[in-house]
Amino acid sequence: MRKLVIRWLLTAVPLLLGVSALTFVLASLVPGDAARSILGLNADPAQYRQLRQQLGLDKPLWQRYLHWLWRAMHGDLGQSIQSSGSVTSELGGRLGVTLSLVIGAVLLAAVVGVGLGLTSALRGGVLGKVVDVLSLLGLAVPTYWLGLVLVTFLAVRSEIFPATGYVPFADSPTQWFESLVLPVITLAFSSAAPIAKQTRDGVLAELGKDYVAVLRARGISERRIILKHVLRNAGTPVLSVVGLVAVGLFGGAVLVETVFVLPGLGGEVVSATGAHDIPVIQGVAVFFTALVVIVNLLVELGYAALNPKVRA
Repeated sequence: MRKLVIRWLLTAVPLLLGVSALTFVLASLVPGDAARSILGLNADPAQYRQLRQQLGLDKPLWQRYLHWLWRAMHGDLGQSIQSSGSVTSELGGRLGVTLSLVIGAVLLAAVVGVGLGLTSALRGGVLGKVVDVLSLLGLAVPTYWLGLVLVTFLAVRSEIFPATGYVPFADSPTQWFESLVLPVITLAFSSAAPIAKQTRDGVLAELGKDYVAVLRARGISERRIILKHVLRNAGTPVLSVVGLVAVGLFGGAVLVETVFVLPGLGGEVVSATGAHDIPVIQGVAVFFTALVVIVNLLVELGYAALNPKVRA
């Protein structure tokens, strides 16, 4: 287990450096700059040059990146050009919203996907076709369209859940849950299908192996065979799909947060992109990369828990 954590750390450092450098370069290639966004198109040229100098935009790109990297290594991601506040503080306040959304979507997709896949593998027939249809629907239905449909029927017409906004858990656990129901369903819909398909295929493959017939011949109950042996052996590829789904949901969260007006990292990066707020864009990229690395670590730890060979 210790080797897995060490390998994770060795992977995380160059990945964070690479993503931060690439983000810095790509953000600098976007037409315009922060000084122009602040002053407007008709600003005085002298004032424009002075503001560029104050913001450090007149320095070479590599020098600006090294300056940012040095501060980031000390826990300082810089100051937002829009608000002049600390990027670390601003993003830290929004991280809980995004994590609540993504974790809820992953759990919902995993529970529904594994349940559908297991039922399809054990019952077969029509349920197997249903899983295939859901897989196609999950890929075909646009996330923003599904979100608008849910808002129309469950928020506007029925008034069961709020259409937009977010209530912190500390203020009201009930309202916090209600504010996340529609966004979580929207984000999880397309992710449950591949998990269900992988679960079904994995369970069917395990049920056809010799050790299952041996266990049945020894009189072991079917339920114990499924829960203790089949699911455990089929769980590794399912866990891989769950990990990929979790990573993909961080990107999907940007769109869902915009649709439901959630104050998360996704909404912040959209606003920062329009204002050429490179420190915020850079900070969001670092946050998302760190979260992806943590997800990969959790997946590897899950491998080790399911398969003793990984621990060896």
